Amino acid sequence: MLLTLFLFLLSAVLIYLACEYFVNGVEWVGHRFSMSATATGTVLAAFGTALPESVVTFMAVMFGQTPAQKDIGVGAAMGGPLVLSTVAYAVVGWVLLFMVRKGQAPRVEQNVQQRLARDQAWFMAVFVFKLGLGLLAFAWKPWLGILFLAVYVFYVKRELTHDEEGIDHEDLEPLKLRPSEARPSLLWAGGQTLLALAVIAAASRVFVHQIGELGTLMNMSPHVAALLLAPVATELPEILNAFIWVRQGKARLALANISGAMMIQATIPSALGIFMTPWLFDAPLLMSGLVTLAAIVMLWLRLRRGRITARTLAWTGGFYLLFAVWLAWYFGA
Repeated sequence: MLLTLFLFLLSAVLIYLACEYFVNGVEWVGHRFSMSATATGTVLAAFGTALPESVVTFMAVMFGQTPAQKDIGVGAAMGGPLVLSTVAYAVVGWVLLFMVRKGQAPRVEQNVQQRLARDQAWFMAVFVFKLGLGLLAFAWKPWLGILFLAVYVFYVKRELTHDEEGIDHEDLEPLKLRPSEARPSLLWAGGQTLLALAVIAAASRVFVHQIGELGTLMNMSPHVAALLLAPVATELPEILNAFIWVRQGKARLALANISGAMMIQATIPSALGIFMTPWLFDAPLLMSGLVTLAAIVMLWLRLRRGRITARTLAWTGGFYLLFAVWLAWYFGA
């Protein structure tokens, strides 16, 4: 038990420290490619931090020996968006509320909210489609996985070609590996980003394993651990990235990172699951999808009106708590 707790805390600290280096490096990479802050968050940062979760899904559906093992991949594809749409946004909200009290809260411009609203609309359309597929069985369903990959490619192309100002190097902190250089090279910025990503992936693997061990020690149902604890563990890099960026006054990057990670989770892991499994949902998976959709609809309605607030973001965490209560009731009934 003590070893499990030690590794749990150690891996969490390593993930946080690596995220500090990752967000610093990825901002410089985005600057070197003349990418906007939103595109840096939705594409570069999101793809990097979402890669470990996609690997989890790939390994489960590709090399799982039993239907139960393959179902782990399906659970990851559904649990990731649930945590991002509730816990991750709630973390941003609570940090912003804390900063409001100190008079330091960064402002999210209305045009940024409108763009994020479009991202959430894309996510909702894809998510409703994949949720519907989980209720149907037909022979050519696996071929629809190609559609999900095509949607993500189109989304990335749209993000990269969006007309928006690039990141100003004067707004960036010095590159941590080259603090004395005013304009570090792409090689150093990319190297720091990849090194930090490797540490995040390795520490996340240890963290996820310790979460499973803690669930076993607490006699927690495997289903509860898989749908509640494991997704939080795998989405920890995105949550910590958001925390770091909001603390630095860069709420735009934090929200873009979450939004981009959600699009990845809605497409790439889903495509893998649809390719390799029957992609049929039981009650807990269906409920997780409905809760995710409810949280995103609420955020989308506020974003499209340019009325997102720290309090609204903080309230999204309530959807996760409701799902936890329902899941406890379902398996306890």
